[in-house]
Amino acid sequence: MKSTVETLSPTRVKLAIEVPFEELKPSLQKAYREIGAQVQVPGFRKGKVPAAVIDQRVGRGAVLNEAVQEAIPQQILAAVQEHDVKTLGRPEVEITEFADNAPLKFTAEVDVRPEITVPDLAAITVTVPAVEIGDNEIDEQVNGLRERFATLKTVERAAAEGDYVQLDLNATVDGEDVPGGSATNISHEVGSKQLLPGLDEVLVGLSAGEEATFTTQLVGGDFAGRDAEVKVVVKTVKDKQLPEVDDEFAQLASEFDTLDELREDLRTRLTRAKKVEQIYAARDEALKQLVEAAEIPAPEGVVKDEVEGRKQAMTDQLERIGATLADYLASEDKTEEQIDQELTEAAQEGVRIQLLLDTVADAEDVQVTDDEFGHEIVHRAQRAQMQPQQYYDQLVRSGAAASVFGDVRRGKALASVMEQVTMKDSEGNTLSLDDLRTEDDHAGHNH
Repeated sequence: MKSTVETLSPTRVKLAIEVPFEELKPSLQKAYREIGAQVQVPGFRKGKVPAAVIDQRVGRGAVLNEAVQEAIPQQILAAVQEHDVKTLGRPEVEITEFADNAPLKFTAEVDVRPEITVPDLAAITVTVPAVEIGDNEIDEQVNGLRERFATLKTVERAAAEGDYVQLDLNATVDGEDVPGGSATNISHEVGSKQLLPGLDEVLVGLSAGEEATFTTQLVGGDFAGRDAEVKVVVKTVKDKQLPEVDDEFAQLASEFDTLDELREDLRTRLTRAKKVEQIYAARDEALKQLVEAAEIPAPEGVVKDEVEGRKQAMTDQLERIGATLADYLASEDKTEEQIDQELTEAAQEGVRIQLLLDTVADAEDVQVTDDEFGHEIVHRAQRAQMQPQQYYDQLVRSGAAASVFGDVRRGKALASVMEQVTMKDSEGNTLSLDDLRTEDDHAGHNH
């Protein structure tokens, strides 16, 4: 095999590879074996069909094609090793010349890791806003607790916004019942807009035993897009009663005896949560500064693959809730170009950060232990609701185990970066990862 490498940009090279026909023979024999195992020819046992018969049945061209597809990745790997190219992502291959008994000539364009000089980490200082907790934030938390301990009491009056009503619904189109269009004894909060459009407006002012009709447009089923007449009957009206905020409430809603202790505990919890957010904000700011200082380019092929992956994941997620990309674009009032642009910018930033952390990991010779890798697999398996071994086997089959390993290594490099840069808040206090470590004992972290 002969190969040359041409630099197209700081992040992309083009390999030109020529393989003598002789060197393709092993791949050709393998192709004959594999095709021979699949074709059935009367008079020959499966897997014992001679090459000449396969040529006649399947065609020599198909066998050559299979051999070439098998040989190309191996030849690219050999060329990459010969020229010491640090590749990223998938190569784009173009066969320039190939015929039977003649050399195979092809080119492979592939993204490469750019040469990156990491700035002196100790010289980087990031400042993020100091943590402030207002009394109104504590009040919000207390109100959330009050809502959880609210009681519903039946009242003999007309329904008002915020009341809970029990109701029956029945929808008809042109006097005909809509399939699945009736329901009884539904509990509904007036004004919450949780059920049909138009319902909340007619409920206000209705008392138990009263009914009303309104028109609404159906969104699903056989009559989608048609107007339906909906009859609503109110069974009961209940008033939501919130407990008084006093020491008695503190005893009901928490393990504390007084309201002051409860508020103090809520302040501590809020402060802890905000400190975690503050460290993550410092992390993002430090990475942004480093990526800019190191002038890291974003390899276009890797970015393109990443954008396609993210867009596919987005489409799958929308499909699961029964929506399409078009629905999403309409709800966000955005064009597909704008979404592509946002995904591209996010992917470019993500790829640059990965390159930076890989460079730090190489420079500091970061190692990943079996324990650390195993811990990550267990963590991801739990999130995917799978058994760890089953999850790992699936990773190996899909060839994604190496990327998880890379993520763990980058995570360790990131921790090292954050220990070396200076992180402060706007009041001049130094922030440290130790603030997080004590938090992790209290709560699982999802970042």
